[in-house]
Amino acid sequence: MSTRAPAKSVRVNRTGAVLNPDQSRVLLRPFTPGDAHRIYRIGARILAIPEEDIAELLQQVESDFASRHEHILDRFLERFEQVRRYMPAHGELSEQRRLLIGSYFVAEYSLESAALFNPSIVPHPDQTDLPAEGALRFVLSLRATGEGHISSITFRTGILYADGRIDVITRPGFLTEPRQIPNPVYEKPLFARKLVELGLTGTFLDRVLASLQESFTTTELRSALRAQEGHSPDDMTQEDLSSSRAIWMLARSNYEVQFQPQQPLSDRILFPSTPSQRNGIEDARFVRFQEDDGAQCYYATFTAFDGNVILPELVETSDFLHFRFLTLNGPAAENKGMAIFPRKINGKYAMLSRQDNENISIMFSDNVHFWNERQLLLKPAFPWEYVQLGNCGSPIQTGAGWLVLSHGVGPVRKYCIGAFLLDLEDPTKVIARLPEPLLAPSSSEREGYVPNVVYSCGALVHNGLLVLPYGLADHAAGFATMPLADVLNALDFD
Repeated sequence: MSTRAPAKSVRVNRTGAVLNPDQSRVLLRPFTPGDAHRIYRIGARILAIPEEDIAELLQQVESDFASRHEHILDRFLERFEQVRRYMPAHGELSEQRRLLIGSYFVAEYSLESAALFNPSIVPHPDQTDLPAEGALRFVLSLRATGEGHISSITFRTGILYADGRIDVITRPGFLTEPRQIPNPVYEKPLFARKLVELGLTGTFLDRVLASLQESFTTTELRSALRAQEGHSPDDMTQEDLSSSRAIWMLARSNYEVQFQPQQPLSDRILFPSTPSQRNGIEDARFVRFQEDDGAQCYYATFTAFDGNVILPELVETSDFLHFRFLTLNGPAAENKGMAIFPRKINGKYAMLSRQDNENISIMFSDNVHFWNERQLLLKPAFPWEYVQLGNCGSPIQTGAGWLVLSHGVGPVRKYCIGAFLLDLEDPTKVIARLPEPLLAPSSSEREGYVPNVVYSCGALVHNGLLVLPYGLADHAAGFATMPLADVLNALDFD
């Protein structure tokens, strides 16, 4: 018979604000119906349309779709230029025919047709012109899942008021993807270290790196690879060819994108862009990170999924306009559920992780890109978490220690949110733990894409309240608030 004292109660307020998936939020994306031969046949059919019929056909397309997408004609022309090399030979085409051809090779994708869940919340970089004293503007990131179970990152903004009220801005708008920066710059020492971490060595790699400057662009890297491949093609081994492909793949996986300032944050979409992300960008855990000199940026770890393999990756931004996608390297950069601490600890980056699908570990590194060793931090201890433990976002610094929200999986794969506390100066020490769930699925939260799940990718503290956005049954997202003092008082200290 247990002799543990009854758990102290936490006053949890489910705010009633729920973000449901909106199937009308559609993104215009490239559509490639088959191989080059099929594109050729489609193009031949469109080229055979009499010129006098083109305007009427294009007008019908505009009537159907122009109100759903900004600058849709520009998108049609852009897509035409991407597929024109597959078209049958032809003379100069009218602009209307080029627009019509382009329209056949784009398609709408409903970002949230299946789910909108697993949110994280951070302070917005712009805290000017707030509506009330003590208010905080926030950025909410969410996992949007659509057709084919492909996940992307979408955003909302809102205001936290001093009295705990939450106002989420849900204005409709034209969804947009960022432009990929065509020729980003790479630092050779960092790039070379990543290649070594991937196990790439050899004379071919040495020759390529030797031909590059200390900083180089994608174009310069492509030229260096082609130069080495063409230098002595008869001497190229299969290993050299594999190295060349791996070098190029690494460059493609470390890329930058840019939104335009006039695009509202809630309309910006980070959609999978690389082979490692082909089937989704999942569960981004954003954190506002403060450097030693006081400078701030935002990091987010996320899970990249190509349909077979999951990989942890990183995105960095300072303004939610310019994003850098970065690979995470090293033997400890595996599995999912990584969450970066909001500042360095004893001169090193720190991150929570879960490499074994069961326990929470902690890692330290002198470089945010590289993670070589992990240390076991916490194992399941209570019945509601016996199946597995994981974090629910980055640790939150409090006067009592690092507060970590966790998720635990128990009977019938029921997910609950818990909490534990780490020592501020030595976060390898667990100093307190919540014996009972902080949040469990209520009767109205159990039904969804995955039943019996509440889950978060990051919370924050504002005016003494813990503000916890959370996913509901892998379908929608809600908010709970609770006094931070209640949470800390309910912890069992060693």
